[in-house]
Amino acid sequence: MSWTGVLDVAGAVCLLAGAFLCLAGAIGILRFRDTLSRLHAATKPQTLGLIMLLLGLALTLRTWAAVTSLVLPTFTQFFTSPVSAHLVGRAAYRTGNVDKEGLVTDELSEALDRQGWDPTK
Repeated sequence: MSWTGVLDVAGAVCLLAGAFLCLAGAIGILRFRDTLSRLHAATKPQTLGLIMLLLGLALTLRTWAAVTSLVLPTFTQFFTSPVSAHLVGRAAYRTGNVDKEGLVTDELSEALDRQGWDPTK
């Protein structure tokens, strides 16, 4: 098998894996019950799924123009998704839209108590 065939197979595997991860994330958003679980499903598999899809495209297209144009959305997704999920999760916690019984560790309540934060304000 030539290098072209190997790269085509690797690209196809990355495209299928990325599509599966994006599908799993979408199903998780619909099935999970609370905000933090949905955020986990929205960020972890979606970010990795998109990066796998873009990697599969780069391996399949194999041109410098394609690879360089796929780098920007990869880094944008990689750096903005965790930050936005953190901010949405923090806002959900502060507004009381989090099931606190489902949390294993609640470090934010300790920090908010030390600051004297009142959720009724």
